Amino acid sequence: MDLDDAALFVRIVELGTLSAAAREREVPVSQVSRALNRLEARCAVRLLHRNTHGLSLTDEGDTVLAHARRLLEVRAELDSALSGRLAGPSGWVRLSVSTITAETVIAPSLPTLQARHPQLQLDISTDDRVVDMVREGVDIAIRTGSPAGDNLVARQIGELRRGLYASPDYLRRHGQPATPADLARHRLIGNSLNPALNLWPLPGGAVHAVRGHTRVDSTAVALSLARAGAGIGRFIDIAAAPLLASGQLLPVLAGQLNEEPLPLFAVMLHERQRLPKLRACIAHWADWLAGRVPPLD
Repeated sequence: MDLDDAALFVRIVELGTLSAAAREREVPVSQVSRALNRLEARCAVRLLHRNTHGLSLTDEGDTVLAHARRLLEVRAELDSALSGRLAGPSGWVRLSVSTITAETVIAPSLPTLQARHPQLQLDISTDDRVVDMVREGVDIAIRTGSPAGDNLVARQIGELRRGLYASPDYLRRHGQPATPADLARHRLIGNSLNPALNLWPLPGGAVHAVRGHTRVDSTAVALSLARAGAGIGRFIDIAAAPLLASGQLLPVLAGQLNEEPLPLFAVMLHERQRLPKLRACIAHWADWLAGRVPPLD
């Protein structure tokens, strides 16, 4: 089996169409079709059913897909291991991360990662949604909370906390809440993408369900709204810290909420967890969050 054809077959299945695979490789659809025909001829079986509704695997195609993935995993591990021994971890790492985590963790830690591993290259995709790592070709996803999926492996790289914050201007106009019950009369900034983020924990196991005067689908935008005086928002400490230091935000109800530590995970596909380039990135971010990476001179 030609490994390039095998790799293309895997991406056709993951993306769902020949045209999507062609766009990803920036080649004509006819070239992708010829590669698929070549692989089917070599295997002497039909691998995909093609109809107006799309593509579906045959039984033989399902078997070939499993073997193709294993072959590609072995090749990737071998390439990475050999290059790692010669010149350290190298190659492209596709990273999926929320905008706020990209700004507060990935961006400030990137210079020291590049200095530590100059052969690594990062392709960073910022999105607050949970991505399909297989379909979108993601190597590492940085997420809070426990990941779901039997084919995923998570490594904890740090621990964050959330708190409530508002701008000095907002608190001058609306007053500082004295107790959690006072939140009911304030303008709160909610999240339209993840409803769980609208349940703010209170003492005794209760929650305040945020209906909000403003909702956004990006935590980074919510932080900008709070800084501009639009209301009270709930943010991770590492994102709020520089704005607290500059006086653009103030804490609200500090110590009065029931905020548990929030684990931050690096999530990988099970078959890619041993790649040196991924392990190097994850080790660096764990060290950086723990304060063990010295700043550049």
